[in-house]
Amino acid sequence: MEKPLVLVVEDEPIILMEVEETLLEAGFDVVTAHHVPSAIKAFQARSTEVKALVTDIRMGTGADGWDLARKVREAAPAVPVIYMSGDSASQWSARGVPNSLMLSKPFAPAQLVTGLATLLNRLVDPTPD
Repeated sequence: MEKPLVLVVEDEPIILMEVEETLLEAGFDVVTAHHVPSAIKAFQARSTEVKALVTDIRMGTGADGWDLARKVREAAPAVPVIYMSGDSASQWSARGVPNSLMLSKPFAPAQLVTGLATLLNRLVDPTPD
């Protein structure tokens, strides 16, 4: 069985490493990026393979995770999105894309894996909860 490929975008190296490790241990394949421009390049290179996006919201100057999710959704409208943030959770209902989740930092690795599995399973079985 093919492992789902997840694009993870986070500007803090330690957090990026922890998220990547969590997803690899849970059976996902992972491609990482440290900021939005490199994330867009990584997505464009593997757009047909990427099954989900996990992104920080604030990543220095320039485009943010909200912008990245909208850009990914333009090319792949069904890709689930998980936002990670230490301070932007209150903006999720207004700025987040549909079929997304918000995880407030710090979060438990199990929250990430469970959230991602839930969103991916909705693609397979789109029956409402």
